[in-house]
Amino acid sequence: MAETIARGELRSVGGSGRRFPVHLLRTYGMVLALILVWGVFAVVTNGVFIEPRNLSNLIRQTAVTGVLAVGMVMVIVAGQIDLSVGSLVGISGMVAVLVQGSLHWGLVASLLAGIFTGVLIGALQGALVAYGQIPSFIVTLGGLLAWRGATKGVSSGNTYPVEIQAFKSVGQSYLSPSAAIVLAAACVAMVAWQAVRSNRARRRGGLTAWGTGAMAVRILGPALLVVMSVVVLSRYAGVPNPVVILLGIALAGAFLMQNTTFGRYLYAIGGNSEAARLSGINIRSHVLTAFAILGALSGVAGIIYAARVGSAGPDAGTLLELDAIAACVIGGASLMGGRGTVFGACLGALFMSSLDNGMSLKNVPDFIQDIVKGGVLVTAVGLDVLGRRARASFDS
Repeated sequence: MAETIARGELRSVGGSGRRFPVHLLRTYGMVLALILVWGVFAVVTNGVFIEPRNLSNLIRQTAVTGVLAVGMVMVIVAGQIDLSVGSLVGISGMVAVLVQGSLHWGLVASLLAGIFTGVLIGALQGALVAYGQIPSFIVTLGGLLAWRGATKGVSSGNTYPVEIQAFKSVGQSYLSPSAAIVLAAACVAMVAWQAVRSNRARRRGGLTAWGTGAMAVRILGPALLVVMSVVVLSRYAGVPNPVVILLGIALAGAFLMQNTTFGRYLYAIGGNSEAARLSGINIRSHVLTAFAILGALSGVAGIIYAARVGSAGPDAGTLLELDAIAACVIGGASLMGGRGTVFGACLGALFMSSLDNGMSLKNVPDFIQDIVKGGVLVTAVGLDVLGRRARASFDS
């Protein structure tokens, strides 16, 4: 019950007997904001923004931030933060490229080395937070500097090209049309299965089950989005491989957060850590695991990033940590912990990438882009604070 309250599923608006979850209002608000931004950029770029070619580039740019956001939302839900993921992306990509270039160990070893680097660093930082009782802000701020320095040291400040073509295909190739259709069908089936499973869990937990309309929205909405995305992307070159990786990670992350004890415990820890401890939850091990998962996903993001640009450089991944955190907050996660969803984080990642892409198409100066993105982040946090105060006043 504690984790359900933490997620906000018991909070609702409306008259007596009519309940609508507040977290769905946040999700729909995010969708409407995204539609508005796309509409504005479509107009100011004379339709270039919504052309299949640009949408393909946009969704491929979203993949790195989206993968990071899936792991970041787990850490934020647990009431922690990780400022080092941009540096982890850089060092993981560098290790992967050096293993295939300098050591000539091949594709599999290269991929495993990049992911293992992320896991190792994530677990180390998680151990310092969970068992060393050092605030995550300090640990990961130090990590941001340390791992960036390590990347520069390992590379001697040089940029190394990707030598294995199969590695490049991770970030540059596309699915065939038939494979894209199979992928779309699998995603729709997964979404429907998760919705049905969640509804059954609500019944078993004594909560009000979703009605036919709510179930239709939860299944048909994402299904329509997937089908439309595949159709539009197929009009250019197909579904990019990074998008396939992001979809797989997002679905796995959503299942982990919504349908497993681990995910429910993260919500409980972030919502009220003392109550979670008294309930017998091993807070330290769950926090450590969350950081290790984020480290692994940082390794995956580093591989995608290096494969997409075709090289690994000492400055790769710079400021990606801010994009990942902003994606989670814009997608409805609370920096206080206890609230956030994978779906919202991915929407937030798409929102941030849309801002980058649209402003770049209009040749907006870099400093203006930074100001806009910073303003969006502060606004999202401010709205979250106001929302918490309003709910507290309503509850009292």
